[in-house]
Amino acid sequence: VVLFNDDIADLTRELVRCGRIADTHIGLDFFDATMNRVGAYAIGSRAVLKGLLAAFLEPHDKLKTYDLEGNAFARLALLERAKTLPLGAVWDRYCEESGVVKDAGLIDDVLGYERDVQSKRK
Repeated sequence: VVLFNDDIADLTRELVRCGRIADTHIGLDFFDATMNRVGAYAIGSRAVLKGLLAAFLEPHDKLKTYDLEGNAFARLALLERAKTLPLGAVWDRYCEESGVVKDAGLIDDVLGYERDVQSKRK
């Protein structure tokens, strides 16, 4: 199951910084026989979307300007500042606008689906 970790953050940040999102296909592996498939799919998909959102929230133009100017201090300071930007609040708003449950309600949603739909399948 794909998780929002440093590997995903680095991958999505690199794709966004290089402008390669439009011509890149991201494949995800959701196989984990020990857990609910729908839950694994939701966790993995959301992890990659969070990585992309975090990457898009970075101040790329300003970072590039500092890099071209050779201003390593300003570039590093801005990268450090970007680490504390409110990703969670932006993610929740994205979920609201997309009409999907926020992370806080994901467990109940998946468990309810498992109870009400999946458990009744033969």
